[in-house]
Amino acid sequence: MYSAMNAPWANVPPPPGTTGQYGYPQNPPAYHPVQVRQTFNPPPLHYIPMVQQQQFPPPPPPQLAEAPVQRKKIDWPQPVRNYVQRSFEPQNLLDDVLRADMEVKLKATITRASDNNTLETIDWDNLPLPQQMIRAERAQAAISWQQQSVDLHIGGNGQINTRDVNLKKRKSQEIGGDEDSNFTSPWRTTNTRNALEDRITFDKRQQPFHEDAHKGTSKFQKNLEKRQKRFDGGYKSTYKPSPSPEPTSGPVVGTCQVLEKQYFRLTSAPNPSQVRPEPILRKTLDLLKKKWKKEGNYGYICDQFKSMRQDLTVQRIKNEFTVTVYEIHARIALEKGDLGEYNQCQTQLRALYAQKLGGNPVEFKAYRILYFIHTSNRTALNDVLADLTTAEKEEKAIKHALDVRSALALGNYHRFFRLYLDTPNMGAYLMDMFVVRERLAALSNICRAYKPDVKLRFITEELGFESDGDAAQFICDYKGQHLLEEKEDGLRFISGKAGQIFEAAKKQAFGKIDIKGQI
Repeated sequence: MYSAMNAPWANVPPPPGTTGQYGYPQNPPAYHPVQVRQTFNPPPLHYIPMVQQQQFPPPPPPQLAEAPVQRKKIDWPQPVRNYVQRSFEPQNLLDDVLRADMEVKLKATITRASDNNTLETIDWDNLPLPQQMIRAERAQAAISWQQQSVDLHIGGNGQINTRDVNLKKRKSQEIGGDEDSNFTSPWRTTNTRNALEDRITFDKRQQPFHEDAHKGTSKFQKNLEKRQKRFDGGYKSTYKPSPSPEPTSGPVVGTCQVLEKQYFRLTSAPNPSQVRPEPILRKTLDLLKKKWKKEGNYGYICDQFKSMRQDLTVQRIKNEFTVTVYEIHARIALEKGDLGEYNQCQTQLRALYAQKLGGNPVEFKAYRILYFIHTSNRTALNDVLADLTTAEKEEKAIKHALDVRSALALGNYHRFFRLYLDTPNMGAYLMDMFVVRERLAALSNICRAYKPDVKLRFITEELGFESDGDAAQFICDYKGQHLLEEKEDGLRFISGKAGQIFEAAKKQAFGKIDIKGQI
């Protein structure tokens, strides 16, 4: 039997200084001694064999799990619930704002209000919806370029560019002849799209006091009788108009000495004690000029001018002062975008100019041309052009209006917007009424001609905007936020993808024309 004792290496002498049966150091045992258990009970938790204590560190003491923090339940106010509901209503959703972005904004808005303890103080009924906030933030980002564009208008020598000078002249232009030379309205300092409460439109039922008002029943009384018949079943009304007093010595001569008088529509012959004579009316005009410059309250000014015009009419005063009153009222109405009152004044001015009573007929003929361009009334426009003399066609204001007509007829939008930026007198207010649709038409052409993109500065210059911010805002107003991209050379307009958007907007704009108070 073969034994390890007979192996060749068994007789090798041990190296010096070694111990052991075979001359090699003794190896440690392959096991650990464990104390013999005396019982079947489990060992105590603190029991750890000595060998294990030497080789393994003691385990850390167990840590108690922290109890989860329970969030306080919030009882959302009803206005907050209504706000959330309105945010998800289909009619309030916006095509250019993703639902996910809207939900994130909604959550952030409510969370911020909850953390600041302002849930009860915020006016949730009037707070913009989250999708509206997102759109406003995008527009504000585009407008941030406005300051950069303003810097570009100033040359290295500190001189303002010609384009800015023209805009400044248009805004500070003083209008009027000798009679109102001291009258300087703050032209172009307010938005032409004024608030609804400042609008005073033309009431078609209003009729001026005719010279034959003393003859029989007035038109107002006839209308009153017709209305009465609608309520008495068609029977003849028992209403009998009181006879008007017969004139004794020509037109009414007013005796009222009050400068300010509220306008009331006449229903009978005017009372001389309630009509102001011309000397008082001249003082009234001076007062209204000062109040308009200081306060700018259009509702009050319009009412006072209508009262002045009425006193002039019933006294049959037709002179250079009458022309001045109508011209000033027409300019103020034009500034505020009130085409109804403007057209009433313009109609009377045509008759007054025909009597060669002075004033500024050239200025207002130019306004008529621009107005008919706005309303696309080609027949009336041709009538105005036919009445122009050779000398009138050379006048600056009329020549400018004719050039505007020519530029639009030829589709030369580059020249059109150059004329828009250099409009004499107050023609810019009329051009403001149709410049938006012409910008849409020009932008639609640019989208077809320039691809894939153009600099936003190019759009600003070609379409007559005052800054890059205005141009960007115009694009955003037609849901074109995604068409503006920031690149190395600045903000660019992705014209190659915008054709369909602005072509549809152009068709819609040319299909709606406001012709209130048609001349």
